[in-house]
Amino acid sequence: MTESVQSEPKAANKGEPHWPASLAVVLALALYVTLPDRLILGPRWVLPVLELALLVPLTLHSPRRHHEEASWVRRVSVGLIALVNLANVANLALLAHYLVVGGHQSPDQGRQLIYSSFQIWLTNVLIFGLWYWELDRCGPTGRTRDPLPRPDFMFPQMANPDIAPPGWKPSFLDYSYTSFTNASAFSPTDTMPLTSIAKILMGIQSTASLLTVVLVAARAVNVLG
Repeated sequence: MTESVQSEPKAANKGEPHWPASLAVVLALALYVTLPDRLILGPRWVLPVLELALLVPLTLHSPRRHHEEASWVRRVSVGLIALVNLANVANLALLAHYLVVGGHQSPDQGRQLIYSSFQIWLTNVLIFGLWYWELDRCGPTGRTRDPLPRPDFMFPQMANPDIAPPGWKPSFLDYSYTSFTNASAFSPTDTMPLTSIAKILMGIQSTASLLTVVLVAARAVNVLG
């Protein structure tokens, strides 16, 4: 009994697994490389090569994120997210530009625009799930500290501890779900932003999602008509 009690703090300090975030980056890259050529800025291979060159050694070096990791790990992680985010912004800008000034499109082109807008929207969900995961309580490095830094998001389990298991902490899935609901509703749903940076990020995501769904998808449907 004594051994099990003593082992709990050690298990808690192992940190958060890195593979869900790595998988999200890979999925975002897969969505990126399947976009039409006219919606990609520069050679198609440049971003995947850069991202994988950083992602593979980062994942192998730090399979779990914790407060004792090297400081460069978080800097590289933030850089990875920023690269994918910038690429998605460029994709969205090119798609909006193509719809506004591209002239008449055929029904086949209209269908392609619908598919592309969904890919860009889904990439938006993946990217901001990564941002929220890396932001909240100073990221996975901060969430293994004692005491914990102040939260950037208020999850329902935090407001009502009785509905959550003892010692509950948000996982990458919780941040991804927060990103999905914010992108779908264009506003926070069950998880509330507490800090200025969290509110700014959620506002940017809602704006990008609204632009994608309302402007891009609606214009593509008009083309089909």
